[in-house]
Amino acid sequence: MTHVPRSTRKIPWASALLCLSLAAGCASLRSPQERPAGGDPAALTVVAEIALERGDCKAAAESYARAAAVGAAPLARRASEVALACEHLPAAWQSVSRWRSLAPGDGQADALYAAVALKLYRLADARAAIADFWRVQAREQAKPSEPEQTPEPGKAREPRKLREVGKAGRPAANLTELTALLLEQSDAPAVLAAMSGAFELASVSPEVLSLLGELALDGYDAQRAQRYAQLALERNPSDFAAKRVLARSYVVRGDPAKAIATATEARRDDAVRGAFELAEILTALDRVEDAHQELEHLRTTDASPAEIDRRLALLAFHAGDMKEAQQRFAELAARGEANDAALLYLADIAARDGDTDAALAGYRRLADSSVALPARSRAASLLLARSNRTEALTLLDDYAAEHPESEFELTLAKARLLADHGEAETGLALLSSALERHPQHPSIQYDRAVILEQAGHVHESAEVLDQLLVERPDDPVLLNALGYTLADHGLQLSRAESLIRRALVTMPDNPAALDSLGWVRFRQGDTKGAIPVLERAYTLGRDAEIAGHWGEALWMSGQHQQARKVWAAALAREPDSAALKATLARFLPDAK
Repeated sequence: MTHVPRSTRKIPWASALLCLSLAAGCASLRSPQERPAGGDPAALTVVAEIALERGDCKAAAESYARAAAVGAAPLARRASEVALACEHLPAAWQSVSRWRSLAPGDGQADALYAAVALKLYRLADARAAIADFWRVQAREQAKPSEPEQTPEPGKAREPRKLREVGKAGRPAANLTELTALLLEQSDAPAVLAAMSGAFELASVSPEVLSLLGELALDGYDAQRAQRYAQLALERNPSDFAAKRVLARSYVVRGDPAKAIATATEARRDDAVRGAFELAEILTALDRVEDAHQELEHLRTTDASPAEIDRRLALLAFHAGDMKEAQQRFAELAARGEANDAALLYLADIAARDGDTDAALAGYRRLADSSVALPARSRAASLLLARSNRTEALTLLDDYAAEHPESEFELTLAKARLLADHGEAETGLALLSSALERHPQHPSIQYDRAVILEQAGHVHESAEVLDQLLVERPDDPVLLNALGYTLADHGLQLSRAESLIRRALVTMPDNPAALDSLGWVRFRQGDTKGAIPVLERAYTLGRDAEIAGHWGEALWMSGQHQQARKVWAAALAREPDSAALKATLARFLPDAK
């Protein structure tokens, strides 16, 4: 397997784009085939809107892109939004490039341009747009904020995230909104690579430095996060957000004493925002008992009892104590204090316990909730395991019919589910069809590589990843994916190590990439050198597959008792891990 987190990004404002109704009178217009569109932007716009109404997102994006090429800035904006919502990246790039050229100084054009550039891994273009966005914020900072206008009757409100980005007089808030938008479209390492070069650090505020620190943590670079946080604290010693970043960077860098001291200081300085700070750091350090005691101690303070109980339930769940987790989540539900996420955990616990009927009932209750997609996907997985294929796929198809903005994400989810349950060829066929609707989309190609490897087509999988790297030569996720795939199958080990090390330059604290490095060393026969790398990878990620690798290296070095301890602890956390179970079957065939 490629052994990196799969990442498909839901467009948060896609629903506003895909569910628009045609303006009054359009129903009587001729069909797109009959309309002499030519280069008339008005005619092309009508064609595009009719295509949207019919659910033909590709045709809509392409028609809008042609209209944008000869139209004004508002039309180019609309074309950009539609193409991105439709995940048609060539059309999105064409349209947003046109919009930005027509609207210099428009922060929202810069924001969407950066988002599309990141999806295409055009880091220099994204960085330039972010820098322009920030210059606009600096100019607009002194201007008074304009009240938000109510949309005209029958006209859709602007997408929320894009509507917020670029408001006058709020540069730090705008940058936060921009970061959220970019993270919807790309992975944190790519966003960090683009944003970190867009500012002169000497001129930005502590708030911006703290934001960059949080992004660095998300991008698996704790040293950089620490540097940003310390710069922020030099300028504002009481900056709470910077202290939070600093404490977490100490956790990742393996300095628990400083992490705890910083968290304690943050809690002391801000009792409201910092109430759970120490508990969170203790949890991150995997000091479960200490975190439990800290949360119980908070009952003597003004901290929310429901929040304390929720955190205790999560602590138990992630520590593998399903009995306590189930009891605490159930108590929250009984008191009416359980949110959708808590109810999803209850269904997950039932699934782990083998109570499939209870798990399915729980997932179905959440089928139209805020966690509908994960609930339906997990229910579909259980149904596929029961050979209820039709019912499983109907769960996903029904949601797609009601939420067309989720079509892209659901297609990928369906392909993965089918592959996970022995239907790799069907999953690959779905992805091939998806590529016709979403041409040149790297996420589809990436998932295709994953499923090809899963189905045993290792060389073809590696070829797909190699082809993606031609377009995205410095993408650390792809570098790690190809490196791990080669290493796991004993292919081109020297090249595999080189690819993985390149990935680690960008994301030095990524547990998956560290695991890949440890695994390639193990495959090269360097068991002694592999063990500490795999141990660090597991400490950072607590992933069962990493535990399988670490335990295997320990076992082969003669440390059988330690290997058993590693495997047992990981199995308690993730009892359904197929990768870990496969490792145990090889070394402990009699274990249950």
